[in-house]
Amino acid sequence: MSVVHHESVFFTGHVQGVGFRYAALQVAQEFEVAGYVCNLADGRVQLEAEGRAEEVAAFVTALEERMHGYIRKTERSARVRAPQFSGFAIK
Repeated sequence: MSVVHHESVFFTGHVQGVGFRYAALQVAQEFEVAGYVCNLADGRVQLEAEGRAEEVAAFVTALEERMHGYIRKTERSARVRAPQFSGFAIK
C-alpha cells in the first residue's frame, strides 16, 4: 500500500470573502498535490493537502506568500497516510 504526506492547515485572519479558496486552487495547480480547501463557519479556512512532503510544504508556503496580507495565523498538522484525494477542489 502506498502512503503520502498529508497536512491539515487552518488559516485564521481575514481569509473569507477575499478570494482565498480560488487562490488556493490556482496555487495548487503549480504543485503535485491533491486535496481541497473550504470555508469554516467560525471564519477560518481549512486546507487539506496530500502528496510528497516537499510538494505539500512548498504549496502551503506559496499560498501563504500569495495571501500574506490576509493571514493572521496558520496552524498545521502533518501525518503519513494512504492517499484519499484525487485532484484539488474548492468545497
